[in-house]
Amino acid sequence: MADMGRRARAASRTLALTAPEAKTQALHAAAAAIRAAADEILAANAGDVAKAKADGMTGSFLDRLTLTPARIAAMAEGVEQVAALADPVGEVTESWTRPNGLKIERVRTPLGVIGVIYESRPNVTADAAALCLRAGNAVILRGGSDSLASSGAIHRAFVSGLKSAGLPEDAVQFVAVADRAAVGLMLAGLDNNMDVIVPRGGKSLVARVQSDARVPVFAHLDGINHVYVDRAADLDMAKTVVLNAKMRRTGVCGAAETLLVDQAVAATHLKPLVQMLIDAGCEVRGDEAVQAVDGRVKPAAPLDWDTEYLDAIIAAKVVDGLAGAVAHIEAHGSHHTDSIVTEDEATAERFLAEVDSAIVLHNASTQFADGGEFGFGGEIGIATGRMHARGPVGAEQLTSFKYRIHGSGQTRP
Repeated sequence: MADMGRRARAASRTLALTAPEAKTQALHAAAAAIRAAADEILAANAGDVAKAKADGMTGSFLDRLTLTPARIAAMAEGVEQVAALADPVGEVTESWTRPNGLKIERVRTPLGVIGVIYESRPNVTADAAALCLRAGNAVILRGGSDSLASSGAIHRAFVSGLKSAGLPEDAVQFVAVADRAAVGLMLAGLDNNMDVIVPRGGKSLVARVQSDARVPVFAHLDGINHVYVDRAADLDMAKTVVLNAKMRRTGVCGAAETLLVDQAVAATHLKPLVQMLIDAGCEVRGDEAVQAVDGRVKPAAPLDWDTEYLDAIIAAKVVDGLAGAVAHIEAHGSHHTDSIVTEDEATAERFLAEVDSAIVLHNASTQFADGGEFGFGGEIGIATGRMHARGPVGAEQLTSFKYRIHGSGQTRP
């Protein structure tokens, strides 16, 4: 592992000076290689899925692991979308001239070597590799044991694309063992060769990373996401947004986990929303007011307000207007993604200002919490902290900056 870090550091120095056109060529070559290796990737994934089923994996976790020809095609398209992005490295974000004539520029630079630790989703292998490469970073990938073969096959294809384009293969490395000791070595910094860690996985993984990491972390915490249906909400729009936010894909971090309904419209909006969800196959766990509108609603326990189900389950509660919704989100949310449905622009503006989440939406599904939907070409994760990167972490967020200062012989008195 220490050798991986040293090789990644050397590759990162090469990438930092690589022309944007060369990185673009490498990304297109990697996308083509993924398409060409589709049969190999599917075969590896079939083995992973069979083992996962034998081990008792079901539901959304199995869905996240499973690859199909369409998902592989989408993976390759995602790499091409990253290739089409403007290269962030070298971009001058600000410039100014001081009274003494010094010209100062703030310029984007790569972070260096990024470690990505993830579970279940083999497509993260291609997403993370592409975004790190676009931003001039080397990356060391450590996938979950349940997706080891799938992620390894994707990695081999991606690296073959790099090689054909003349970029260093060590720019994208994959930890091909399930030993958890490898995670510990990455968290320790690989002899000062790791600059940032990005965890993508369950609560236990993220907790370990935050506890043990000796390098900065882009935290990707639970997606305990809310949809608040305000008193000024159009019912048809609310039904459309809530159904999509919960049921489009229940296993993604942008899925809604809690429905909040303003008590001012509980008499008209609550029952249709609850019935719609249950009829769509979603279990609803509600407070007394929600239980009263449909006998199929199960009583909500205190833990339900703090749970990321990643399944066809939603907690539902009636709240006292916007203030009640904001207070509930502050107490139980994870600062990931929250949405309001309302036709009142002033109320919407207050919600967007007062809810302290990485992503806040007005009249739109929480499932738009995705770097691709933001135009980032993909994402390496959703950062829920408050430092540097926040929300979808795309290529631009995988850069730091330095100051370039141009003088004409100035000295400081």
